[in-house]
Amino acid sequence: MLNILIVEDEINLGSTLEEFLTGLGHQCVWAKNGVQANEYFLSRRPNLILMDIGLPDTNGIDLAKKFRALRKDFVLLFLSALNDPETKVEALEIGAEDYITKPFALKELILRLDRILKTQNNLETFPEEITHGPLKIWFRRYEVQDADQKIITLSQKECAILELLYKKQNSAVEREEIIEQVWGEDKFPSNRTVDNYIVKLRKWCESDSKKSIEIQSIRSIGYKLNINN
Repeated sequence: MLNILIVEDEINLGSTLEEFLTGLGHQCVWAKNGVQANEYFLSRRPNLILMDIGLPDTNGIDLAKKFRALRKDFVLLFLSALNDPETKVEALEIGAEDYITKPFALKELILRLDRILKTQNNLETFPEEITHGPLKIWFRRYEVQDADQKIITLSQKECAILELLYKKQNSAVEREEIIEQVWGEDKFPSNRTVDNYIVKLRKWCESDSKKSIEIQSIRSIGYKLNINN
């Protein structure tokens, strides 16, 4: 079960999402503007936010940035009628898991929520903090710390990929398995998409010159996470 904050000023869509997701067993609260969203964010501590961008009293991206500054341990999905590439990039750069353009099918949203829920359940099996040399991982907070003690926020998919590689550490994981486990029945990415997600994870672990954690490319197969301390 997810604790969901719906931030949506369209009455029909907001009420439909609240009723539908509550019917699936999730805890939902619906905010129709930025003021209500801020109140519910602080009082209800959601672990998933469905965020519209065109709100009557604020911009959804600015509001999401404010929330990110307060907490990192929630998944963010944007639902917007704006189909502007620059807006999408800005949304993803603040750690959004995805950007779904309106109108969308409820099944599309449910597939994404299923993957998020599966990832969260998997992350519960890990200790709160994992340390290897100067590198640290907080799976449930969707954060890692590099060798310079910089805290880096991961998206849900980045965290899911790291979780899969870490769980199978010192063993090769095929790209196809990463796609199946992280994307599932959702829209299937290409192998190149997987490679792009690995870039940020590799940059994090390569900050440690002693390579306490190393993500190794296995030619024509996939990746292997090695623990060296």
